[in-house]
Amino acid sequence: MTSITVKQLFSHPIKGLTPYECDRILLTEGHGIKGDRAFALMFTDSLKAGEMPVLENIPWMSKKHFAVQNDWPLLAALKCHYQPETGILTVKREGVTVLEAETKKTNGRDRIGSFFTEYISTLEPTKEARHPTRSPLLLVGDSSGETRYPDREPVHISILSQATLDNLSEIAGNFVDVRRFRPNIVIDGVPAWEEFNWMGKQFQLGSARVLVSAKIGRCPNIEVDPDTGNRDLPLLSLLQQQFGHAQTGVLAKIISSGNVAIGDMLSVNG
Repeated sequence: MTSITVKQLFSHPIKGLTPYECDRILLTEGHGIKGDRAFALMFTDSLKAGEMPVLENIPWMSKKHFAVQNDWPLLAALKCHYQPETGILTVKREGVTVLEAETKKTNGRDRIGSFFTEYISTLEPTKEARHPTRSPLLLVGDSSGETRYPDREPVHISILSQATLDNLSEIAGNFVDVRRFRPNIVIDGVPAWEEFNWMGKQFQLGSARVLVSAKIGRCPNIEVDPDTGNRDLPLLSLLQQQFGHAQTGVLAKIISSGNVAIGDMLSVNG
C-alpha cells in the first residue's frame, strides 16, 4: 500500500461541463472539494410556479434537474474554463471563444443561462435522459465554492485507479480517457479493480484522512468522448459483459481535512 501515489487531480467547477486538472486540492471535512460542482445549469421547470429563489443559494438537487452530459452528450464539445479568482467563465467551440461572462454578476449569469439554453435547443437528448424536455436554463451556485451539486447528496470525493482504466482500454480495444469517468483523484500503484476491496477502510491521503464508502455505479456518460461529445464506446455493455456490473471507481468520505497534491501517497490508516 505504501507505493500508492496520486497521479491526477480534477475539479469540475460547473456540473456537466469541462473538468479542470489541478496540481493540488484541499479536501474539506463536511464538504468535499470546495469549488467542485459548485455551479450547475438548472432547468427552470425544476422551480415551483411563481418561485423566485436566490440562485446563488440553491440547495443540492438530483441531476435530473440539471443539464448534464448523460442527457445532452454534446455539451462535451464545448470547452469551458472557469477562473475562480475572477469568476469568469469562458466557453470555446472548435477553438473559437463563443462566450465570456462573469458568474459574480447578474447579467453575466443571465448570459450564461441564455447561451446554454440556446445551445441545447439544437441538440437531441439521449434515450436514457432523465430530463429530456427543454426549458430555459439558469446558472445556480456560488462563486465562493460553498455550494455543491454532485450526483449524490452525501459528501464525498471519487477515486479511480490508473490500472483499472488501463484494463478497460485493453478490453475495449481503444484508449479510454479518464475524463469519461469525471473522477476527483486518479491513483497509481495498485492492480486493476483493487479499489473495490477498500470498502470501509480508512486511508491517509496527503495530509487528509478519508473513508472509502461505496463503489460508483455508472451512467451512459462514460460512453461519451470528452472532446467531441460523440457516444463512441459501449463501455456500459462491456462492463456488464466482462464483470457483471456497471461500476468503476469508489466514493470516499473525508474524515479530516487536508491538502492533496500530485505525487502524494495514499496509505491504509485503519
